[in-house]
Amino acid sequence: MINISPSKEETQHVKVLILGAGPAGLSAALYAARAELQPLVLTGLQLGGQVSLTNTIENYPGFPEGVGGTELGELFQKQAERFGARVEFDSAQSVDLSARPFKVTSENASYTADTVIIATGANPNSLNIPGETGLTGRGVSYCATCDGWFFKDKKVVVVGGGDSALEEGLFLTRFASSVTIIHRRDNLRAGAILQKRALDHPKVKFLWNTVVTEANGVDKVESLKTKNIQTGEEGIFPTDGLFIFIGHTPNTQMFTGQLEMKDGYIQVDERMCTSIPGVYAAGEAADAHFKQVITSAGMGAAAAIEVTRFLEKEAR
Repeated sequence: MINISPSKEETQHVKVLILGAGPAGLSAALYAARAELQPLVLTGLQLGGQVSLTNTIENYPGFPEGVGGTELGELFQKQAERFGARVEFDSAQSVDLSARPFKVTSENASYTADTVIIATGANPNSLNIPGETGLTGRGVSYCATCDGWFFKDKKVVVVGGGDSALEEGLFLTRFASSVTIIHRRDNLRAGAILQKRALDHPKVKFLWNTVVTEANGVDKVESLKTKNIQTGEEGIFPTDGLFIFIGHTPNTQMFTGQLEMKDGYIQVDERMCTSIPGVYAAGEAADAHFKQVITSAGMGAAAAIEVTRFLEKEAR
């Protein structure tokens, strides 16, 4: 159940304010709710976070047959709400962490909070090439789960060499007649099982040591300009779609100058504490290394446990 936010004219105070409703945010909400802290979750623009865009998750414990990303996000939310967490479909617009209680202004309301857990996640990176922005939604996509159906019996390209690129590329084989994975190296970074599936799949092809330098088309993607980074040879690659999976940038811009950060990631210690007491971070906003659903969920749980201890010490 998603609640309606209070008006901006009134400021609501909460003990625990959680920014983000992905695995980290909702796991934090579950643990904080079970501690009877009545946490409030601001979902951001995407309920469920990046996991909601993944078709099937096969490596989350407890689901031996796999589970849909959207379904897993809904289960996270349902469990947190069962214990008293409140989930608002709203996005933080500004955050003031200079003094407690911390102040957060969202699109629809104003809040003060004794503690804040930042779980704002990350957004997919773009190639920043000519034609990419103009053709986004017209053949350029960052979500195979969202747009794969539109490419039935068509030829598509996937850029990237990690887990996401291969997972989404394999998903696209359900619809596309062929999937060509373009990678700037001659080896993949994805896990061994995914590599084997992709390399063995009859619809999947590879273009190694190559980058895409331009997306071409008038009303839709028609071809890509490519370049071999070893030989410098350029070419035109006809395709109906360009799917980009080259990592993510953490959604932490509003915390710049307030929290200690490195390469855009919020710096936390082993207890998920940031550089400001009472402020915690979890998930891909603070995780530059693992970037898995299970590690994000674990970080969220750890952050909520520390919030509980922090507030208990203050109450003594």
